[in-house]
Amino acid sequence: MGGITFLDFLREVGKHARISTMLAKDSVRSRLASEDGLSFTEFTYQLLQAYDFMHLSDAPHHVRVQAGGSDQWGNITAGIELTRKLRGGRSVHGLVFPLLTRSDGKKVGKSDAGGATWLTAAKLSPYEFYQHLFRVPDADVVPFLRCMTFLPLDEVDAVAAAAGAAGAVPNVAQRRLAEEVTRLVHGEAGLATALAATAVAAPGRTGDAAVALSGAALEAIAADVPGAVLGRAAVVGRPVADVMAAAGLQKSKGEAKRLIKNGGGYVNNAKVPGVDAVVTDADVIEGRLLLLGAGKKNKMLVRVEP
Repeated sequence: MGGITFLDFLREVGKHARISTMLAKDSVRSRLASEDGLSFTEFTYQLLQAYDFMHLSDAPHHVRVQAGGSDQWGNITAGIELTRKLRGGRSVHGLVFPLLTRSDGKKVGKSDAGGATWLTAAKLSPYEFYQHLFRVPDADVVPFLRCMTFLPLDEVDAVAAAAGAAGAVPNVAQRRLAEEVTRLVHGEAGLATALAATAVAAPGRTGDAAVALSGAALEAIAADVPGAVLGRAAVVGRPVADVMAAAGLQKSKGEAKRLIKNGGGYVNNAKVPGVDAVVTDADVIEGRLLLLGAGKKNKMLVRVEP
């Protein structure tokens, strides 16, 4: 719309809009009846979206169908009507889908409190994507399994029954939802990275969890754990206690030694065997990352620079 002024838009487009028709839209009526009301910007938005639809129906785009959530029905039909009036009866069409809503009636969308659930890993890592789904409340997880996955309905029912059984493993339905949808969006490799990062970040995952460590898994949790940057000379060949103090995981070397002596020091989720243990080249994952732990919950990711 860079080539049209506000006054031109009112004259050429606005004159075809009828207030009574705009007010009759379900989306407008519901907002008018809400506690927050409806702003002028929101009220006139349907005109802008209608103009967009009409513009996209012109050459070279030749768009003939607009699809959206059911809350966009009024905006889409406004575009159909505007296109008919200004383009000589040109036929365009609209297709809407029921909104995905939570148990509280609110729709799942980009304005969620937890932020938008981006489908591209450039915006949201497979680990963060997985965790977003894993945190779905119990009241929503089974409906989401039905709507967001291709699992047979009888299998969804079985998952629901298992989740509701006495002594059930916590979050079994959430875990299945997160796995299925992450696999659909990011593939098997993305799901593997998400599961590995989840194992690394989970409190108490030690010992055997070390086999899950990789650069990708550690990078996935980087935003969720404290971090430090140390030169290679301050890490490789140095006592683990010294590295913990230098990274800031412990206040002093003495405190770090006491932690290790008491069995609470970890390197890459493996318990440090003694106060004399040193960090080796093999401990530095992909030559650049090291995961330190003080107990099973407090972890720190150290980036090792040349």
